[in-house]
Amino acid sequence: MRYATFPVAAAACLLLLLAGQNAANAVDGKAIIEGECASCHDMTGPAPATAEGVIARPAPDLFYAGSKFRREWLVGWLQAPSQIRSAGTMFLNHISSEEGKDRIAEESIKSCAAQLGPEAAQAVADHLMTLTDDTMKIGIVDPMKKFSMSKARLLFTKQLPCSGCHQARFGQRVIGGVSGPLLTEAGQRLNPDWIYARIENPQYWDPKTWMPKIGMSDDKRELLALLISSMK
Repeated sequence: MRYATFPVAAAACLLLLLAGQNAANAVDGKAIIEGECASCHDMTGPAPATAEGVIARPAPDLFYAGSKFRREWLVGWLQAPSQIRSAGTMFLNHISSEEGKDRIAEESIKSCAAQLGPEAAQAVADHLMTLTDDTMKIGIVDPMKKFSMSKARLLFTKQLPCSGCHQARFGQRVIGGVSGPLLTEAGQRLNPDWIYARIENPQYWDPKTWMPKIGMSDDKRELLALLISSMK
């Protein structure tokens, strides 16, 4: 028995050594966020309660990122960031008037500089997914549920002012304004339940947002959430 137990003990020691090395080499997502992201993004909240605070906000709030985003999208985006807001975080900061007409001064908009490696992206996404709003209802929207695309499109483009601020793709066409986030790939980016919650009460998430709170039935709100979730 003395000789039989030695390999087991040696193997146990080796496993402990490897575990210690892996722990030492583990990527700290929270540390990366604190060092590279928190200078632009609010990681603790609450959202600005004044117009001045909204105008001065350099990047979107992330203190409820785990409720808002899909993890797999975060992992990919953190490695190769793309622009989500065509007119910047606050469009008023990027308006240029030329010959009596206003335009978005795209040259003044700075894209996120994060280009993390795969391991760092995984670690940062893991930490962001822990930042949730405990009051948000989950399981409200089933993105696999069938819905009427024609009714949803009419609601988005005609009955409600969604397309005035958001660009969305319908078939081969991209239509809509640029003062809000792009919705062309929102189904990959956003949690369907958060889409529903944001439509239901935009001011809960951002007290000074210019997105209006519009009274509508639960069915219409679900229809909008399903439509946006299908945009991929």
